Amino acid sequence: MAAVTIDSLLQNPTLLFRPKAKVLLKPPRSLDCSRNRKLPLSRGSCLCSFNPRRTIHVVRASSSETALIGNFDISSSDDILYKDIFPVKRIEKGKFFIRLDRSKDQHDWQFTVGCSLPGKWILHWGVSYLGDSGSEWDQPPKGMRPPGSIPIKDYAIETPLKKLSEGDIFHEVKIDFNPISEIAAIHFVLKDEETGAWYQHRGMDFKVPLVDYLEDDGNIVGAKRGFGVWSGALQQFSNVLLKSEASHADSQNNSIESKDSKNKNRCLEGFYEEQSIVKEVSVGNLVSVAVRKSPETGKVVVCLETDIPGDVVVHWGVCRDDAKIWKIPAAPYPPETTVFKNKALRTLLQPKATGNRSGALFTLDEEHFGFLFVLKLDDNTWLKFKENDFYVPLLGTSSVPGQYGQSDSTSEEISSKSYTDGIINEIRNLVSGLSSEKSLKTKKKEVQESILQEIEQLAAEAYSIFRSSITTVPDEVVSETETTKPAVKISSGTGTGFEILCQGFNWESHKSRRWYMELKEKASEISSLGFTVIWLPPPTESVSPEGYMPKDLYNLNSRYGTIDELKELVKSLHEVGMKVLGDVVLNHRCAHFKNQNGVWNIFGGRLNWDDRAVVADDPHFQGRGNKSSGDNFHAAPNIDHSQEFVRKDLKEWLGWLREEIGYDGWRLDFVRGFWGGYVKDYLEASGPYFAVGEYWDSLSYTYGEMDHNQDSHRQRIVDWINATNGTAGAFDVTTKGILHSALERCEYWRLSDQKGKPPGVVGWWPSRAVTFIENHDTGSTQGHWRFPGGKEMQGYAYILTHPGTPAVFYDHIFSHHRSEIASLISVRNRNGIHCRSLVKIVKAERDVYAAIIDEKVAMKIGPGYYEPPSGSQRWSLALEGRDYKVWETS
Repeated sequence: MAAVTIDSLLQNPTLLFRPKAKVLLKPPRSLDCSRNRKLPLSRGSCLCSFNPRRTIHVVRASSSETALIGNFDISSSDDILYKDIFPVKRIEKGKFFIRLDRSKDQHDWQFTVGCSLPGKWILHWGVSYLGDSGSEWDQPPKGMRPPGSIPIKDYAIETPLKKLSEGDIFHEVKIDFNPISEIAAIHFVLKDEETGAWYQHRGMDFKVPLVDYLEDDGNIVGAKRGFGVWSGALQQFSNVLLKSEASHADSQNNSIESKDSKNKNRCLEGFYEEQSIVKEVSVGNLVSVAVRKSPETGKVVVCLETDIPGDVVVHWGVCRDDAKIWKIPAAPYPPETTVFKNKALRTLLQPKATGNRSGALFTLDEEHFGFLFVLKLDDNTWLKFKENDFYVPLLGTSSVPGQYGQSDSTSEEISSKSYTDGIINEIRNLVSGLSSEKSLKTKKKEVQESILQEIEQLAAEAYSIFRSSITTVPDEVVSETETTKPAVKISSGTGTGFEILCQGFNWESHKSRRWYMELKEKASEISSLGFTVIWLPPPTESVSPEGYMPKDLYNLNSRYGTIDELKELVKSLHEVGMKVLGDVVLNHRCAHFKNQNGVWNIFGGRLNWDDRAVVADDPHFQGRGNKSSGDNFHAAPNIDHSQEFVRKDLKEWLGWLREEIGYDGWRLDFVRGFWGGYVKDYLEASGPYFAVGEYWDSLSYTYGEMDHNQDSHRQRIVDWINATNGTAGAFDVTTKGILHSALERCEYWRLSDQKGKPPGVVGWWPSRAVTFIENHDTGSTQGHWRFPGGKEMQGYAYILTHPGTPAVFYDHIFSHHRSEIASLISVRNRNGIHCRSLVKIVKAERDVYAAIIDEKVAMKIGPGYYEPPSGSQRWSLALEGRDYKVWETS
């Protein structure tokens, strides 16, 4: 049946930038969906509930409609208002199973995953060990890995599923393990390598617990409660196929307990669970649609044809606005049409006289906005287009967009209207968030005022863009040199939108012990290159010389220099017009003293916290606080931000840094370690001009090759920004990773997502994306994830011409790249490119990527050919280098 797209109903309503979850409703035979009681639908969703118990009414076609069929030829009509050709895909439905049972020798256990659908299936899996905390995986022991397994970095394994014999229905993989090992759980997701689709459990990995005390995050399979308290829980599964010998299992497990006290809570029982799975398969057929206005009746006529063989039923309706809510139009209807549940119509397509095609004509009143349909081949096979219902616009169809669904993506024009529409949508989200919070009476007055202020500022920005798009006769001619940037203040923490960030240090900077003074000498030079914001290293006393293991937060005498030298540096930077970001580490803090058990978790200095300030689920530091709200950093005690006294002290400290040192904002280290809502609290208290968080996460890879679709990765970053209520931006790690693969492998097609937009955070929330290609961790002497050598300027040509806030690494500024970087910054500033600028991707192929930004700047990277189009705009080459070019309008 048709794909139904739904938006998450659980996310923070202040922002809805989540990509739509694609939920394929899978009715069994006879289309009985009575078991699907709750189907939350959104715009673009089919509202039809397929239930065969309802009466289906047969509607006869009118004689006039029948007469029209022979008069409308898609290929020859010269009065066509709209025409398009859609490739279609078939949905195959199957199941995959998860099984845990004893191996043949009755000593070890065996974990099995199988899938009934054809394809190249891969099990992407890992384990967690006893005592682990957080959600990160580890690789399993080598003896546990089946043949053909491939390690993925240091956290996962990928194992192909195979048919064990020719007649088997399932592709499967079997994993043997010893029940007295240190493994607490097996984690996995299933991937179809042919389509690149990942199959998860409620948006998370599947987790199979092997001990009875693991917390259920909603992704546990097999055990709905602890293993140790099942007592016949196997009977609760409707599809259990195994019957374990309970008494034998109990005796075995008692023996295990006596051997290893660490496993005293392990009480394994077998289970078998099945889950439905669907897969898109290209069928090579096309659906042709054309729209014209009948001169005889004045009505709109839709002609639909397809080369799909056999009986094809069109399940169709109309909509009255862009919400695409299905409605039944007034008669007449084509032959062989039935009414389905008073929500839609079904029409059997009629064979055409010539060729192996079938089709139908649909006569509609002019008032309808669009024509919606899906194709039904049989009770279990439904065809769709790009994971949604087919949609044909009816109002304003004054152009012929071309073939293969071009109207959906490649012919889309990006204009100032689409930009202002995005701002308006953001305003609506803020309003809905404010309204919902008011109803709950949980939002403070000052926070409401802050949201209202941001709404006002966004509205002002949209209005200014609208005004700039209107042609007016100026009272006087203003020269280009006299124009100034619009002073748009978006919101606290996100600056004006025109920032260009310089990272003012590298991994070795502390070694001079006078870095502050060295940087002071370069302040004017850095400012003259066009940088407006500089990020300084962590200022506090630290166990590690680089500053990322802070100890006494109020002691600002560090390896980089003294507190007085820091103040002097900040003053000098302000004098040359630059804003200054302090690098603050809020996630963890090194202790001064040991507790009675010899564990370092007692703090000294002005913030003399005890072990209540340390999270309880960090096994290394025995905290007495609450559980962590993020992932633990295991090298130092993780701070419990849920404690009121901790938040109070940190807010006072940030305020002191602003007042005493003169910092204008923050770079926030390791924000994965604690909830973004606490960051919102800290930023509202300290009122920074600009703030950016380091949310570092692994991208999706298959056999060491990066996946094209990185939506899940950028979604996690967007989720964190959303948790801060948009008060902070985040480093666009997604864009860096995609640039790596695109440039390293000459695969520039990666730089466009499925919707023709930039594939990183900058494609979803550009005003909060801080783009970069290198920093002190990835480059410098650490080199954890160094940008492809010799291609750095291609990376800078991308981020310095695109929206988002670009950040340039210190080592690149003071290198042979300096003049080229300065020229790119000059082009950006000269053309007013900002964090919300509009990108029109015009080429994303194997060897070249090209885009036009704000209709002012054109650029290309890669060895392939591109020149901007000649037309009303005149382009002049502004800059070129190795495999990149930048043009601007003259």
